[in-house]
Amino acid sequence: MAELIEQGVARVAGAIAAAAPVGWTEAVLVSTEGLFGIDITGQCTLSGARTRSFHPALDFKDLRDVASAVGTARGWDCTRLEIRCRPSGEYSLVASHDVVSRLHGERPGFLAVLDRNYRLSPAGYAQKEGTAGPAGDPDLALARLRAYLERRAEILGRSETLPPPVTEATLADAERRLGRPLPADLRALYLFADGSGEDACGLFGNLGWIPLARLVAANAGLQEPVWTGWENNWDAVVLDADPPGTVRRCHEHPAWFPFATAADGNYLAVDMSPAHAGRTGQVIQIGRDYYDGPLYVCDSVTSLLARYLDLLDRGAYEVERDGIDYIDIMDDSDSCESWADPELRSRGIPHEVSPAVQAVLIQDNAPTGPMDLAPLATAPHLRRLELKRRPVTDLSPLRDLPVESLAVDLPGGGLAPLQGHRHLGSLDLATTTATDLTPLRTAPNLRGLDLSRAAVQDLTVLADFPHLRYLALTGNQWAVLLNEGKVPPSLAAARLAEGDASRDEALSWAARLGLPVGTPFVVSGTFAADDAADGAIGRTR
Repeated sequence: MAELIEQGVARVAGAIAAAAPVGWTEAVLVSTEGLFGIDITGQCTLSGARTRSFHPALDFKDLRDVASAVGTARGWDCTRLEIRCRPSGEYSLVASHDVVSRLHGERPGFLAVLDRNYRLSPAGYAQKEGTAGPAGDPDLALARLRAYLERRAEILGRSETLPPPVTEATLADAERRLGRPLPADLRALYLFADGSGEDACGLFGNLGWIPLARLVAANAGLQEPVWTGWENNWDAVVLDADPPGTVRRCHEHPAWFPFATAADGNYLAVDMSPAHAGRTGQVIQIGRDYYDGPLYVCDSVTSLLARYLDLLDRGAYEVERDGIDYIDIMDDSDSCESWADPELRSRGIPHEVSPAVQAVLIQDNAPTGPMDLAPLATAPHLRRLELKRRPVTDLSPLRDLPVESLAVDLPGGGLAPLQGHRHLGSLDLATTTATDLTPLRTAPNLRGLDLSRAAVQDLTVLADFPHLRYLALTGNQWAVLLNEGKVPPSLAAARLAEGDASRDEALSWAARLGLPVGTPFVVSGTFAADDAADGAIGRTR
């Protein structure tokens, strides 16, 4: 094992040396192989102590093999490699357990993940399920599909050939694997044809109707656990679909069955577990580009086919001539109904706020004074409130609003209006006066806190926050909790909010949090320029 590691490091060092600029005196490459794949940064020191970044052409397999071998030897799940080499041929490797990740941007510092199996539970999972029966009709849906195909044939001047249907036994097996039945109207369509095939391009509004086997596979793929990225998503909020209460506020759900796609990561899906105002079998849009949550389309596949027939009858289409002629439906609406923009971005809160607003994001580089939150009382669906650089003196207007994510500059630090707030899930707080955190103890759904910009009366009360999963503090603030042994017991992720902290300081902090930092794995050796590809003699410890 040690010999393989040494040979792999020597090959990487040779590639680094070959790519280094003229006049280099030392080159450093840092590689992290872990949950996010491989991440590489490189830097060269030039004569005169000048530095510049560089990106050598490497065989990533060597890096992966070295990281995997070291990780296996030490029992590490994430391994960081730091490889240094000089023009003389000297090289060294310091491999360490990558228990901290450096963060940049608005939230600089280091992130430590204490529980890699924990996933933030989407708000939609707790929503009450709708009881309204399905709106789809299998006979009508089949009749509309036949009429739709006939109308398309008239437009194209040819019939489109669909694949043979699935059998009842195949459908039953698919539904068993899905854990729920398909809606009756979509089920009837699969007993007519197993998707649109290659001949009927864009059958469902420019999306391909996928075969039943792919529906099952796509559903399984969408439901695989996905690492949430704590540094970016600990305060994420999924907005409500239009109309409110129709679709669960999630990015994914095991009862959403995708049946059409353009193979771009976006789907039309039938929703078999709607929110309280929805209907079983309603059609929604989900996938890669739906960052704020799913989009409601209509109440059933039956209605969707009626919509496509109407668009053809109105001439809202173009015929594309590209190999196989196909119809490009010009649908200018994202959903069957439309309402106001759910997100308000402004330099201040207007005197009148639309009832449809769910997110208010205020950023003002030239604040003029405290902001009044009273106008938000007319936004009963407000979920996210981000107030930066505009101080707020009174949080009382938020007491009865369903705000889940709050970022606020509160100079006086009065948190009493948030006592017992049943919706608040994350709070990013900035204060100038020492703040009493005890009112937050009774907020039952509070999962994330960023106090790195706040003055706090007593940080040790955080030990009484049994459900807190994410906490961001400065180095001095962490020292208070660690010295007193008062770290919240259920933390899944933590941030050291010190942009200029060194990795060694971050590792020391992580070790005090109980993470297994371990002893670095070190290799050193030399190589000749003409035999770098064949490895070199090294020393391991």
